Formats: sequence, C-alpha cells, structure tokens
Amino acid sequence: MEFTTRPELVGRFGMVASTHWLASATAMRVLEHGGNAFDAAVAGGFTLQVVEPHLNGPGGDLPAMYWTAKDAMCRVLCAQGGAPAGATIEHYRGLGLQLIPGTGMLAPCVPGSFDGWLLLLRDHGTMRLRDVLEDAIGLARAGVPVLPEIAETIAEVEALFREEWPTSAALWLAGGVPQVGAVLRNRPLAETYGRILREAEQAASGREEQIEVARGLYYRGFVAEAIDSFVARTEVLDASGQHNRGVLTGADLAGWSATVEEPVTLEFDRLTVCKPGSWSQAPVFLQQLAILAHAGLEELELGSERYIHTIVEAAKLAFADREAWYADPDCVDVPLTELLSPEYGAQRARLISEEASLELRPGSPGGLEPYLPQLPAAAAAAGAGEPTFRPLQTGDTCHIDVVDRFGNMIAATPSGGWLQSSPTIPELGFCLGTRAQMFWLDERHPNSLAPGKRPRTTLSPSFAFRDGEPYLAFGTPGGDQQDQWTLAFLLAHQRYGLNLQAAIDAPAFQSMHFPSSFFPRQAFPGRVIVEGRVPADVVAGLRARGHEIVIDGDWALGSVCAAAREPDGTLRAAASPRRMQSYAAGR
Repeated sequence: MEFTTRPELVGRFGMVASTHWLASATAMRVLEHGGNAFDAAVAGGFTLQVVEPHLNGPGGDLPAMYWTAKDAMCRVLCAQGGAPAGATIEHYRGLGLQLIPGTGMLAPCVPGSFDGWLLLLRDHGTMRLRDVLEDAIGLARAGVPVLPEIAETIAEVEALFREEWPTSAALWLAGGVPQVGAVLRNRPLAETYGRILREAEQAASGREEQIEVARGLYYRGFVAEAIDSFVARTEVLDASGQHNRGVLTGADLAGWSATVEEPVTLEFDRLTVCKPGSWSQAPVFLQQLAILAHAGLEELELGSERYIHTIVEAAKLAFADREAWYADPDCVDVPLTELLSPEYGAQRARLISEEASLELRPGSPGGLEPYLPQLPAAAAAAGAGEPTFRPLQTGDTCHIDVVDRFGNMIAATPSGGWLQSSPTIPELGFCLGTRAQMFWLDERHPNSLAPGKRPRTTLSPSFAFRDGEPYLAFGTPGGDQQDQWTLAFLLAHQRYGLNLQAAIDAPAFQSMHFPSSFFPRQAFPGRVIVEGRVPADVVAGLRARGHEIVIDGDWALGSVCAAAREPDGTLRAAASPRRMQSYAAGR
C-alpha cells in the first residue's frame, strides 16, 4: 500500500513539536534566547495550560520522558499526584458510589503538573522562573484565540456551569459561550502565576531559590490554602448525579512532591523503547511490541487488512493485562518483568487467530490468577464519560517534544484539570483534576483506591534509543488510545521506513474493545474505529473477520508529535495535521 511521504522538518539548532502552535512558538522563543530543551518544554507546558484549557490546566498532572546530554541518562518524571488521605473505599461506598465520578470534587488527586515542571526546570534547566512563566502570564491576561474545540466544550457544559457550577460560569461564560476566533482571557490565572513570580523574586535572588519558593507557594502557601478552603466549602453536582463534597486538603498538597524514576524498557528491532512504569498505562506499549515480535509482523504489508487485524488483536491482549495487573508499583506488586518477557509475549501471540476476538483475555504472568472488577450495570448508561475524549473525535490531553543542539531531549504529556473537570476555584482561575476516577472501588483489584496511591493513569510519553544512541521523543493526546496511535506511528517509522511526518500521516485506527479508563468505564467489544482513508477492501476484510468497523473522518484519530536527533547532530520533528493546531518548529 502506498503512503504519501510529506517531508519532516529538519534543523540543527533546536526542534519543537506540540499539540498547539503557540506552545511550539513559546518553546522556540526560549531555545532562541539561549535556553535548553528543558527550559523550552517548561515554558511550552505552562503555555499549554492557557491555550488548551479544555485539555489541561494548573490543577492537572504530568509525566515526561527525558534524556540529559550532561548526565547521559534517560529518566521518567512522575508528576502524577496521589489520592488524598480522605479518599478511602469506605468513604466513597458510604456515599452510595460504585464508581468514582468523572467530574466534580470527589475525583481530584494532588495536582502534580506545577511541581513537575518546576522540578524539571530546577534540576535540568538554565533559565529563571520569569523566563518560563512570562508567556503564559501574558497570554492569560491578554487572551488567546478560541479554538473550535474550546467553544464546543464550553457550549456542552453551559447548562451545568450556569445551574450548578457558578464559579466556572463566572470565568468561562462571562460574555456567553465564546465564539470561535474570539479572544478568551483568564485574568485570575494570570494573577495567580503573577503573584507566584512576584513573591518568589521578592523572597530570593538565585534561580534555584526562586524556583523553590514558587513550589512552596503552590503546595504550602496561598495556592494550597485556596484549594483547601474551596474543597471544604464546596458541594457540587458530579457525574454520579449526586451533590458531593471533596476530600482533598492542603495537608495532602504539602506532603507530596514530584519524583524522578528509572524507565521501563524493551528491545525491539534496533530500538530500546523507554516508558513510564505501571502507575501509567505506558507498559502496554511495550507489551504490544513484545507480542508483535512473535506475530509475523515482518510478513505484513503496512496498512493491509492482516496488518490492522494483527495489531488490533495484539492490543486487545495487552490492554486486557493492563486491566488486570497495572497499578502503582509503590503500593502493590505488579508482575511487570513477567508481562514484558519474551516468553510471555510469545505465549500471548499464540492467542491471535484469523478471527476477531470478542473476549477480554488477561493472562497469568508467573502463574498468577488475573482479576477483573465487575462493571456496575448502571454504568453503561451513566455520566458523560471522559470529558475530553469522544469515540469519534481526536482525543484529550496535550503533548510537547523538544530536542536541542546540546543533545537534550524530552517528551511530556500534561493533562488533567481541564476546565470541565470540576468547578473553578475563583481566586486561582483554575480547577482541580479528576484522575482518581481511574481507581476501582474494589479492594481485590491492584488499582483499588487508597490514600497516597497513584491512579493508573493513561498518560504515556515515549522515548527510544536507536543502536544505543538517544534518538526519538514522541507522544500524543488520546486517553486509552495513546499507546495505540503511537505504536502505529513507531512501527510505520522504524519497521516500514517512513519518515516522521509520513509515519504520523498514515491512516490511523484504534480498538475500543477494552474498558475505558474513564467514568463510566464503557467497553465496546470488537469495535475498531478507522479513518476514512483506510481502503474499502481493507474495511470489508476486517468486517469479514468479525470486527465491528466504525469509519471516522479521513483525518480524525490522534495528534502524534515527534522529535528526533541523528548521530551527526541533525534534528528532526513532525506534528499531526489532524486537529489543525499541532505544530512542529525549528531551525
């Protein structure tokens, strides 16, 4: 099958790929003013909170994969906050809940993105706090153009905001539902970040000292105090249909900080692929590779019926294991070594037949017996699902990749705290995230709710070495779909030889077979969504195998971004055209 080979962007100074062009522009400005990849990613990350408020915010979370040229190390930044001390299964069941609602005040974990960005800046950046915050502050104060998705999102929650969440209505509906192209301002957020900057500069003169003051102002100062007060006094309607009060406190924020961890890795072809641990869904990417290594992929034509069938069936098996086994490894034993072993991959690959499976089939790594929670019957008809991912739309979350002339590389996937998550905290200009909805209220499951525990998030940035050299940073928005879209991208690039842009542009597809990570946890056994560019004969062949095929738009699935560094210092980047706002830049 022939695919177009649009050129990727090439340079030697620095490259950025992000899900919003203003974030890419901010990051390039930082690079051109002497900053490194980490300075640029942090500045771009804060900009993403302002320009894509329906996809992430200051109350959200952040994982990142990065390579430091100075230390020659690949690391994982985990800025996924844990569950509050008051978040117990007993408390939630006492409210009559079987699932944690996907909106409102019961689902926030400790907001992690602010500490994560500043930890990265402190340890690996070179610029000062002002240098990475000034664009976000300026854009929040002056306003940004309203994207179609922002207008659609606010329109969808208009009634909820006006009738139940008045603080959100005051911020996002001050002039009615914003029109596409109008200017949208968030002056309270500008003041929040402006105050952090002012007080940090007044308290300290050194770069690192200012960063530490800023972290304290958020997690132990006026930001934490505002969060504590708002949660304590606010009882609101959430996706359960009930009015509930939250449990997050200032003490939860004060007792938490972002961490740096070793990556989980897998060898595939000439690549060493690196991912976050099982507190994320990220190892499912590696499991798919481990299964496909034994599934005859080398015999399959890119984009063919057998190719899509084989990848979809491998995804079903890997994601079934995600459902049964993945959880915070600091709290439970996760058999990740067995799940990623060649022997287990071969065992799972033998389950792939010529027909589509309609079962959810977790395996037994190391002889362990898998356990799957029972989805409440009422959940199938309840709630709004994941606020920012609809089955026939492009996805949720944000992403940014940066490589610089010094050899530093980073892939970051900020998310959570989107404007429709929970009511706006009026004095701060942002809301809290709802990541705790990914926990189960079932003590028998590894990913059951417990104080301090990290929910098994969907966020999944990626990094890869090629022939032992740091090579590729990549990722995408998209909830449960992230590790399907990026897998197809990596296979098209590495196994089939397409350049970064062409690999991103290849017709995309995804399985909806397994339960969603988001309330109300719906699954669609056998369903595969494909872009309209997938040929009709391929679609017909997949249907004949038993797949339920849903055809979406020609350019509808995913927002993959990627940035790479060749051994000779050539830098490359590419971004998906699908949302008409992702952008790659460099020189």
